Amino acid sequence: MIFRIFNQWNEYSAMPTYDRTDREIVRLLRLDGRMTNARLAEEVGLSPSACLRRVKLMEEAGIIRGYTAIVDSSKAEAMIAVIINITLERQTEEYLDRFEAAVRKYPEIRECFLMTGGADYLLRVEVATAGDFERIHKEILSAMPGVLRIHSSFSIRNVLASRRR
Repeated sequence: MIFRIFNQWNEYSAMPTYDRTDREIVRLLRLDGRMTNARLAEEVGLSPSACLRRVKLMEEAGIIRGYTAIVDSSKAEAMIAVIINITLERQTEEYLDRFEAAVRKYPEIRECFLMTGGADYLLRVEVATAGDFERIHKEILSAMPGVLRIHSSFSIRNVLASRRR
């Protein structure tokens, strides 16, 4: 799982490999982040200690960044996902960096993807009401540096939310 490389600065560093077993561990944890280590180890054919070691190494390497709860909004606070396409005035590194730095300041923006195609960025926010989105649009999105165009779409429902694992 670990091998050492000699880098350009003449230093040795530990670099984790990412093999088929690691991909299977990640796949299973994506399906059930609360799966016990014993069950995970059994599923991938490792001893519990070897499995836990791989999980810890992937966490330390940043491959596994954390664990989260997926909330069924029909049973909790009803939230509406809004998908937003952002087009910037220019696609220079300066404009991209300024926009991305601004996005990171707002927890209301759940996801942000740099895109190819018509829009420069795709954002996802979750709101309870159209009024909540109006505030985000006026106070956050419209005030972001370099924004030329904002195109928003409200979701009706998440088709994959009820997918069985």
